[in-house]
Amino acid sequence: MDIRDLWAEALAGMLARPVRSALTTLGTVLGITTLVITLGVAATAGNQIVGRFDELTATAITVEVPDKADPLVTWDAPAALTRLRGVTSAAALAQTDESSNLQVASNTLVDPARVTDQTLAVVATGPELPQAVRGRMTEGRFFDAGHVGRRDRVVVLGDQAARMLGVTRLTSAPAVFIEDRAYTVIGILGDLRREQILSTAVIVPPTIGADFGLKNVTRVLVNTTLGAADLIAGQAPVALSPNHPDELQVIAPPSPTRARDGVQDDVNGLFLILGLVSLVVGAVGIANVTLVTVMERVAEIGLRRSLGAARRHIAAQFLLESTLIGMTGGVIGAGLGLVSVVAISAAKEWTPVLDARLALAAPVAGALVGLLAGLYPSLRAARMEPVDALRST
Repeated sequence: MDIRDLWAEALAGMLARPVRSALTTLGTVLGITTLVITLGVAATAGNQIVGRFDELTATAITVEVPDKADPLVTWDAPAALTRLRGVTSAAALAQTDESSNLQVASNTLVDPARVTDQTLAVVATGPELPQAVRGRMTEGRFFDAGHVGRRDRVVVLGDQAARMLGVTRLTSAPAVFIEDRAYTVIGILGDLRREQILSTAVIVPPTIGADFGLKNVTRVLVNTTLGAADLIAGQAPVALSPNHPDELQVIAPPSPTRARDGVQDDVNGLFLILGLVSLVVGAVGIANVTLVTVMERVAEIGLRRSLGAARRHIAAQFLLESTLIGMTGGVIGAGLGLVSVVAISAAKEWTPVLDARLALAAPVAGALVGLLAGLYPSLRAARMEPVDALRST
């Protein structure tokens, strides 16, 4: 039996029962489709992370400054950083454990009898803060260099802190009392895209912060242009503290590539097991149907053996049939998987990422599943003796 006859016999055996062959192929189709969708969606989602990587996260740098008697960073830090190419804004802040739990009370002129006490954080910073945290003044204004220079007793409230204190409007020039000292509220800062914790804080100028032990800068916020974060992360410590750059801790944004790889790993881990289980189910189905086919074709096997077919010819025929079933499932599964990836990408308005190697490997994987599933049935068919096979009919 030459190779052409073997292929012809295997194809005829598979097509002799088309419904059974189609149902047997379905298990492999589901498994391969799941695997292709898993790998395709993972690659597409990872690429989407890079393409739409959150600009806020990708450009935000934080420099932590140890609080020492001899300050490592001065309040002129924003000016030193904005001279670096790639820095769009910066702000220095001072906050301690003690200043994070201060008693703050409000007393508005509209309702002098209403006094609200809250335990809030007090943070000292410069006029550059609104731009650095990418927020906006929902009421009033932020203090400027004039307020700082004159040591005006003014504060700005985060929007949540203002609600907690009952300060909603500034037309009546409300005041807040921090540790029994009065300060005029000149603005409310809201819509913070960075450092949202400041929404529940009382923000004071650095000259006022000294009243609460906030003399030294403890944190510097830096915003960069897209793509400049890694460079600025290396230059910022030297610009802020030339003599002690190693004592500053820089928190730089994660790499978009690492984020993409993380997404791919998560998606792969979630669905890969499902795809493998489907493949195992498909392999069991192929093995079961091939074994049933062997039992139904005992007479044919006996006749072929009596006419001179060797054991290897019988084994090769049934093994090739199961391989063809698996390969057919792989081809169909690869097609359905690729179409599904494109459909999902279109629904999400993503750019699909399709790997040609995946489309080529899927039929090979299906054929391998069919080959392994057909080993036992084909060996059982090959071990049949011609006399016993003919007698059983």
